[in-house]
Amino acid sequence: MNSINAFRVPSFACRHCGAVVTQLFADLGMTPLCQTQISPQHFDKPERYFPLQAYVCTQCWLVQLRDCISSTDVFTDDYPYFSSYSPSWVQHAKSYVDQMVRQLSLSAASLVVELASNDGYLLQYFSPHGVSVLGVEPSRSVAEAAQRKGIRTEICFFGQNTARHLRERYGIADLVVGNNVLAHVPDINDFLAGVKEMLKPNGTVTFEFPHLLNLIRLNQFDTIYHEHFSYLSLHAVNSLFRTAGLELYDVQELSTHGGSLRVFGQHAGGVCRIRPAVNELIEKERVTGMLDIAVYANFAEQARASKRDILSFLIDARRRGKRVAGYGAPGKGNTLLNFCGIGVDLMDFTVDANPVKQHTFTPGSRIPIFPPEHIRAMKPDYVFILPWNLKEEIMLQTAYIRDWGGQWVTPIPRPQVWDKVASSSQGR
Repeated sequence: MNSINAFRVPSFACRHCGAVVTQLFADLGMTPLCQTQISPQHFDKPERYFPLQAYVCTQCWLVQLRDCISSTDVFTDDYPYFSSYSPSWVQHAKSYVDQMVRQLSLSAASLVVELASNDGYLLQYFSPHGVSVLGVEPSRSVAEAAQRKGIRTEICFFGQNTARHLRERYGIADLVVGNNVLAHVPDINDFLAGVKEMLKPNGTVTFEFPHLLNLIRLNQFDTIYHEHFSYLSLHAVNSLFRTAGLELYDVQELSTHGGSLRVFGQHAGGVCRIRPAVNELIEKERVTGMLDIAVYANFAEQARASKRDILSFLIDARRRGKRVAGYGAPGKGNTLLNFCGIGVDLMDFTVDANPVKQHTFTPGSRIPIFPPEHIRAMKPDYVFILPWNLKEEIMLQTAYIRDWGGQWVTPIPRPQVWDKVASSSQGR
């Protein structure tokens, strides 16, 4: 046994099924909360650090963090993440809306409820179709941005009691939407019980979430951070739905966020026929080892190996006199920076399109964050793309770095250098 493991808390209860959880999945050390950018006036102040350790329940196969923080610690009134700052993500949302309006025959008589609706990036696209919408968002900063757009938004955390209140006030929903929220709730059973309360008898619920299969296969360790209480396979989500009195009837594999799933659900025994894709993907997970404890036990070393590769690249670049700038200050980027121990000794600065993050410092690593035009001014040799899931979008936006011979770097699944848009030049 690893000497550190010998002193770790040995077990806890699974947040879904209650079974005793002991199997470590990944230990990424102690990190600050990922969306707590440091203002200049607080640069010399201490930060709070929390253990970032993920475990797997070998009964229901839910990968999860230990309970060391609450959702109110994360999704504060001044939460700085605004979905609308990613054009590709907004376009993804619009395409989804158009698809669901057609597929479910939504009309002015329909109600769509989005959970974790952020700044209204998705619900705004139902307006041209005349569909009534309601956003549910716990963070005041982004919820008020949605309200300023005229999008009806309740500022609250969602669960069964909240759903009963919303149901009495607004009625029940033809469609409940949750994009990248299912992993963000600590009491996932209560959250899905709320979905059941909110859904019409023949209604549909859809969730999108990064697929655990890709996290493991592509070594996406940096998608583990404190906002994500759970990491989801279709096996786990199937179990979660059943416990809540819901059932999956379809699933789609998406390219977003490094490989995601979009699941479609209904009340158990609902009218929609269960599509073959559900059982096919469950079988794919089984064949690829998602029910094999060894696959989970081996992931911690995969993450450590990736850390060594990333540091080797950055140290070698520095030794060759190269300047490295980051692009983005996302949650995944802060996991990567803190786990790898990257500071201004290896990365001069990073940039972000979100004005709320500009002229602050990344938590823990204290790397300065500037507006994107700072790259053009400083002309770094490498632009290290921290939100690697937006690689194509960022490379197009910064294509001008080729004017001085600049190149892009993506860190996952291993450091890779790119010398032209959407074309690999070499792997490292």
